[in-house]
Amino acid sequence: MLDKIKMLLEEVDAWKAHNAGELETLRIGQLGKKGKITQLMNDFRDVAPEQKKLVGQYLNELKEKAQQKIRTLKENLTETEKPTGDYDLTRTAYPVRLGTRHPISVVKKEICDIFGCLGFGIAEGPEIEDDWHVFSSLNFADDHPARDMQDTFFIRHNPEIVLRTHTSSVQTRVMEKQQPPIRIICPGRVYRNEAISYRAHCFFHQVEALYVAEEVSFADLKQVLLFFAKEMFGANTQIRLRPSYFPFTEPSAEMDISCNLCGGKGCPFCKHTGWVEILGCGMVHPNVLDNCGINSRIYSGYALGMGIERIANLKYRVTDLRLFSENDVRFLGQFTCAD
Repeated sequence: MLDKIKMLLEEVDAWKAHNAGELETLRIGQLGKKGKITQLMNDFRDVAPEQKKLVGQYLNELKEKAQQKIRTLKENLTETEKPTGDYDLTRTAYPVRLGTRHPISVVKKEICDIFGCLGFGIAEGPEIEDDWHVFSSLNFADDHPARDMQDTFFIRHNPEIVLRTHTSSVQTRVMEKQQPPIRIICPGRVYRNEAISYRAHCFFHQVEALYVAEEVSFADLKQVLLFFAKEMFGANTQIRLRPSYFPFTEPSAEMDISCNLCGGKGCPFCKHTGWVEILGCGMVHPNVLDNCGINSRIYSGYALGMGIERIANLKYRVTDLRLFSENDVRFLGQFTCAD
């Protein structure tokens, strides 16, 4: 047995492995459950008592030398197989599917890009607002229905603090701090105290636009609306303006576009009218300008606002608003954004 051990000691130095497979075969053949060295360890109990000390020393030396040789070969293979270049070694080995932008983000970006071409900058503001910026500065009467609990989320114990019901509050904040010319769009999330259904939600997203300068007219507003409609829905899109009422604009209007499903011929989507409403607009009320410290005798302006979900519905034919907030990857994976 001693001769076998000495022979294996000499062979250990000559061990070689060119890849991980050969190294594992070598390890199992020597140190595995049925390996040569393991078998010698099992046979040690049959060694004569007077030889156990000497044989045991050689056997331990063989085992330690073999284990060290295996470790050295493994380290050499690791160095040889180490990849060159800039690799993320922490990345999972499984294929990773790239995510996509949320449809609301896709549409918001497209709207912002269109108005960006016209020189509009982006302005943002807080979602938790005070009554002044959400209602009073925008010419809402004290008894206006929008102030009721069934329409607005009020912060408990403080009726002056609300969750903003529109991003017009951002416009008033900008007008308070900046003198005309002002040309901004205000994208953001807003809140209304409404029952959640396929056509309504307690929160949604808006983009509002504001332009204040000298000699701004309704004709300027109409031209911007026509440009936006054609850029968003196609060159053949037509618009029409219908008189309406908003406390913060005078005159006020709602804008319809020709139905992009039937081309204006009439279908169930447009209720056979050929038109679909997409936004509200108008000339900024002089009281709003005065409330924000802008001289309404010198300056005028227009404002418009649209729901991003509404535009997404028209663009992607999404019939249930709840899909936008349920985070179903099967739904979200259908949308991409050219960036």
